[in-house]
Amino acid sequence: MRVADTIYALSSGGLPSGVAIIRISGPKTRNAVTNLCGHVPSPRRAALLSIRNRNGEKLDDGIILFFPGPNSFTGEDCAELQIHGGRATVKAVLTSLGELQGLRGAEAGEFSRRAFENGRMDLVEVEGLADLIAAETEMQRRLAAEHASGGLSRLYDSWAKRLTHARAMIEAELDFADEDDVPGSVASSIWADMRILEKEIINHLGSARAGEIVRDGLKVVIAGPPNAGKSSLLNHLAKRDVAIVTDIPGTTRDILHVDLDLSGFAVRLYDTAGLRETEDIVEREGIRRTRLSMEEAHLVLLLSDMPTSDWASWLGTYRGPVIRVRTKADKTTATWPDGAVGATISVQTGAGMSELLDAISRYLPDLEAGSSLALPTRRRHLENLQAACAEIASALSMTDIGLDIQAEHLRLAGQALGRVTGRVDVEDLLDVIFSEFCIGK
Repeated sequence: MRVADTIYALSSGGLPSGVAIIRISGPKTRNAVTNLCGHVPSPRRAALLSIRNRNGEKLDDGIILFFPGPNSFTGEDCAELQIHGGRATVKAVLTSLGELQGLRGAEAGEFSRRAFENGRMDLVEVEGLADLIAAETEMQRRLAAEHASGGLSRLYDSWAKRLTHARAMIEAELDFADEDDVPGSVASSIWADMRILEKEIINHLGSARAGEIVRDGLKVVIAGPPNAGKSSLLNHLAKRDVAIVTDIPGTTRDILHVDLDLSGFAVRLYDTAGLRETEDIVEREGIRRTRLSMEEAHLVLLLSDMPTSDWASWLGTYRGPVIRVRTKADKTTATWPDGAVGATISVQTGAGMSELLDAISRYLPDLEAGSSLALPTRRRHLENLQAACAEIASALSMTDIGLDIQAEHLRLAGQALGRVTGRVDVEDLLDVIFSEFCIGK
């Protein structure tokens, strides 16, 4: 990536639109604005200026903003051109920018990457910004806003400072053990705090499932025998025909899904192939995929319209949460044993659907309104936090080895925390993380 270049891109999304925002960042931002608008507005003061190409032809009138570095989003000189959002207008302005020497179109996520490289954001904040752009539910928005604003980073930084302080006290005891003003024992203060820190990280890791559900959604697999009403339930909840519904067993052979917004949380419902013994090769592959989906689910809705259902065989090796659902309640009059099912529904009449959604809601994280959402959400967060916790545990257990070895374990714990926020050793991750962004962010 050529950081010395000045980059530009449309940052406001699809066209046409009422207003389009073109962002510029880099050392030649002032020159670019001067070439297009005649002069650079006062920093952070909006100015209505005409935008012209190199031949002096007027392209549009727009609101121009200039943000001098380092106090800008990217840490460099930045500008925003707020113009009318017609395709031809935007194309003309972008073309004029491309004709200026030293300017080029931005790559995916390049503005955010420059913000990271210039110390304006850390990796957790960058990931939070990406999630904020992609958020579709209220809880996803709250979680992403917490991360993008540095809430999670502040927690990790506070842990890193405690590790650094512990190491400093250990080094002081090792280097100046004969001095009167150096504490004679680290154990009474430092190791007590490290035990508390270890418990804090363990408790934090325990919230990873809640973070995963908030960010990626509650994964609910609809399973059961053929013709139990799985696809009909999916279509009813989606309020559209997502899955093909017929009376022919084995119609569904692949995994289909829809996303719902339930109490502000994302819920992803998966329709699956009917569970039965079959010689059909394609259907058997669908059933294999059903089993895999069940193993990855947070919750399984196990459907049946027969009171003599073999629930255990359908579940197979799955041992997670299950809601047994009686379907086609409007058609069958058979007597079901007490407690055999958790919900009784009819997609034809809508009976029991509210109760089913309430039952699903009970498997959503119990997060109070206004509570902190400083939760780990990504696999790399978990892996590094687990590594940090393991190093602290090693330091605490090696009381007979020597303070220097214990200090080394605390240093490694600090490095693991640093990899979460991007303070150390994350170069190989950057291309992957920033490629998730759209052009212009």
